[in-house]
Amino acid sequence: MRAIIPVARFHPFLTSLFEKVGIRNMLKRVNKGESQMLNIGPHLSIAKGFKKAGEEALLVNANTFQFFTRNPRGGKAKALDQKDVDGLVVIMKEHHFAPLLAHAPYTLNMCSAKPEIREFAQMVFKEDLARLENLPCELYNFHPGNHLGQGVEKGIELILQILNDEIWEGQKTTVILETMSGKGTEIGRSFEELKTIIEGVTQKEKMGICIDTCHIYSGGYDIVGNLEAVLEDFDRIIGINYLKCLHLNDSMMPYNSHKDRHEKIGFGTLGVDTFQKIVTYPSLKGLPFFLETPQENTLDYKKEIDLLRSF
Repeated sequence: MRAIIPVARFHPFLTSLFEKVGIRNMLKRVNKGESQMLNIGPHLSIAKGFKKAGEEALLVNANTFQFFTRNPRGGKAKALDQKDVDGLVVIMKEHHFAPLLAHAPYTLNMCSAKPEIREFAQMVFKEDLARLENLPCELYNFHPGNHLGQGVEKGIELILQILNDEIWEGQKTTVILETMSGKGTEIGRSFEELKTIIEGVTQKEKMGICIDTCHIYSGGYDIVGNLEAVLEDFDRIIGINYLKCLHLNDSMMPYNSHKDRHEKIGFGTLGVDTFQKIVTYPSLKGLPFFLETPQENTLDYKKEIDLLRSF
């Protein structure tokens, strides 16, 4: 059983770091008239509408956010309310939002061994791409899926069948493959697997990658010990131009554990220093970052966002 570390042990450190470094640096930027360059936001619910989600993003000092296109366990997507969507557009323009990120439901498995699950995945994927044409969001993230014993080669073949059936030349949306931790029969545990998928897509210009910091560290990429080498490998194997966004999540699990357990920033095995390196790394500058850390409520994201902005 994993030892539970009292939260009280971390609060003095994080508070001190924010007060000594964060506020001082933020004041320097304000005095120099510099704008905040970090594009960051949390995962937010759209149950109360897109405009409400935009308002909640502003409350936590965010200038973007991620949302599920429908219930994360699947199901029918809620009909779009154009007035609500227009309200979000106004917020995004007035507050200079970075690109938003739509996330597919977890039940979307394009490479399942069961035909009915693949058919459901294709239906959801097709519907979501069509909906995004009417939303101020051009990034659509999904987990490549689990091959369930069929093998990686067969799994990728099945994924490509759907991607090439449904991605069209004129769509505005970039389809994002997420890096995975490699638990079970997950596809997307290595840069090589993600590269193979992209190479098999006819409309390659409509493809991208989202690096999840928890997943990639658990998957065997040491972004704590050598972030530069990991990103150089990414560029060599896939191409840094395909990196469109990042999920910023600390991890409850150790390096190369192949287990997916998100933790709050600074409370896990990655540590605060790693996230400082990530948000200030030159080749990542300007990309949108999204928090999927476990929080009691939306307002709890503000402390993490303020800390990351302070760097």
